[in-house]
Amino acid sequence: MTTLSRRQFLKVSGASLVGSSVAVMGFAPGEALAQVRQYKLARSTEVRQTCTYCSVACGILMYAMGDGSKNAEPNIFHIEGDPDHPVNRGTLCPKGAGLVDMIHSESRLKYPEYRAPGSDKWQRITWDDAMTRIAKLMKADRDANFVAKNNAGQTVNRWLTTGMLAASATSNETAYLTHKVMRSFGLLVFDNQARV
Repeated sequence: MTTLSRRQFLKVSGASLVGSSVAVMGFAPGEALAQVRQYKLARSTEVRQTCTYCSVACGILMYAMGDGSKNAEPNIFHIEGDPDHPVNRGTLCPKGAGLVDMIHSESRLKYPEYRAPGSDKWQRITWDDAMTRIAKLMKADRDANFVAKNNAGQTVNRWLTTGMLAASATSNETAYLTHKVMRSFGLLVFDNQARV
């Protein structure tokens, strides 16, 4: 780190002040001032989405470069609040405003992973394998622990060993369907992220 003497500091700040004053008075290159800056979202694709951070479920607009052609890799470069969304009306909290950083983070988990019992390594699996494994484990647990009747002989159809934590950043229709499907399995333990 270089240290400036008082005299050097005054020279640098004086030169900066003179340069900016000259530019304000009109002694600047005409070509640079006359050029129109291109709108940064002009050639982008806009997608409406819901913020994933919390249970408020703010609406966001995501802008990506790439027109969907074969060799064009889409890249999200800008995220802002959706002014037409009834929840946030275009505003975002600091976490929502920083979603671009989360999307491009090196540590972001993008694929399902599985760690076998006793192993110290995670291995990447496909989405189909992950969903199949979850379905098999749920069925095995339900078959082993389903309670059809209580001690009084009344039909209860309960499954008490598994619970469901529903996402709160979903639409009312999705939440309704999730609740109905889980209740049809006999689940009693059902909660929502909004309450947690």
